[in-house]
Amino acid sequence: MMDLVIPDKTHDESRQGEALVLDAVAGKNNGRKLYIESYGCAMNFSDSEIVASILSEKGFETTGDYSNADVIFINTCSIRENAETRVRNRLKEFKVAKSKNPGMVVGVLGCMAERLKAKFLEEEKLVDVVVGPDAYRDLPNLIDQVDSGQKAVNVLLSREETYADISPVRLNSNGINAFVSIMRGCDNMCSFCVVPFTRGRERSRDPFSIVKECQDLFDKGYREVTLLGQNVDSYKWANEDGTDKVNFANLLELVALIHPDLRVRFSTSHPKDITDEVLYTIAKYDNICNYIHLPVQSGNSRVLELMNRTYDREWYINRIDAIRRIIPDCAISTDVITGFCTETDEEHKETVSMMEYVQYDFAYMFMYSERPGTLAAKRYADDIPEEVKAARLTEIVALQQKYSHIRLQNQLGKVQKVLIEGFSKKSKNDYAGRTDQNAMMVFPVDERYKPGQYVNVLAERCTTATLMGTIVPPDPLKGE
Repeated sequence: MMDLVIPDKTHDESRQGEALVLDAVAGKNNGRKLYIESYGCAMNFSDSEIVASILSEKGFETTGDYSNADVIFINTCSIRENAETRVRNRLKEFKVAKSKNPGMVVGVLGCMAERLKAKFLEEEKLVDVVVGPDAYRDLPNLIDQVDSGQKAVNVLLSREETYADISPVRLNSNGINAFVSIMRGCDNMCSFCVVPFTRGRERSRDPFSIVKECQDLFDKGYREVTLLGQNVDSYKWANEDGTDKVNFANLLELVALIHPDLRVRFSTSHPKDITDEVLYTIAKYDNICNYIHLPVQSGNSRVLELMNRTYDREWYINRIDAIRRIIPDCAISTDVITGFCTETDEEHKETVSMMEYVQYDFAYMFMYSERPGTLAAKRYADDIPEEVKAARLTEIVALQQKYSHIRLQNQLGKVQKVLIEGFSKKSKNDYAGRTDQNAMMVFPVDERYKPGQYVNVLAERCTTATLMGTIVPPDPLKGE
């Protein structure tokens, strides 16, 4: 068995949640206990499922208590300074456990691995093994190397590795929702971002393995897949002679056609790449969710140019208008950075006005934090005072809370199709699940329905973040 720590939300900001247990592969047990903890974005959690698959084949058994583990891996995030701080603090806790069990192996996986390998291994001496996101197949060998008394490192990036042949071990355990990685790496080189340096160049997984994985999930009872990539809209695959080509719109359609009851989500889109073809594909299929995460980062064209986002304010607004025209009921979320290098008060106001124009359903908002090794760190001074960054962040957070509430209020009185994901966090008397537009809905348990089933729910009231309602009985006249 293995453990994975799942956060409340899988996005840029690291959050720690409960450990979930996976049964060991039948007939394989090497007598060693393994603990995996994952932080950061959904891609990291998908990667941890790949790691779990590789190591379960070697017979590792898990413990829910890391202090009893023989091997500890922490899958890391470098996107924000706060994420790195949490990881380093966690490693110090693991170091204490290791001092009581000198034979314990502690390793760092993922995005922090290459950038901080020297500090982890030599200066701070926190870990024994450091492994980058393209080297997970090498983990059994690296563990053996540590067992022989050596430190172990493999942070080589690949232009080919997609792990397409590895069937991920599902660690979110509800048997309903699953992540499916469709591509790895990123070519965009946004000046504030470390991802191209920590995850390497962009490469797309073949569509046959993606569709097969989604079909297998559906056959096992899963009812929702989220297609993952740093920039899903740049997905592209072709066979060797170039006669067959698949873009992201084509892939969405292939997955949607598996079954009408398989709900399809995706993340993340890039404003420069999202096409009308993708939007029309979403509109065509009821089981492709009407929800798009479209990071804006800034509402000002000069700041966007400094960020190397390769679009301007007008282009972004054009994409928003296209979404509203082609998918009128589509929910839109975003990422926003306040206080980027040289950002003026007037330029910040353009970000505010962009939020007022779009009225996002929700947003992930952060103060700019300089990441070593990025283009921004090399080219620009981090010259906005922290108190100014914080004040700007406070302003947009308050504004977003207002619009999030308005967007939910607009759903009141409407019947929403909800996939029951489980019980509400607050009460076993309530179910919780998400609507097509990715809004969380809470409603009283009805014993006729179980998690994994779709129900129609009348939205009756809401908080700033959650809809609450009641199940509406099916209408036989409509064939429900």
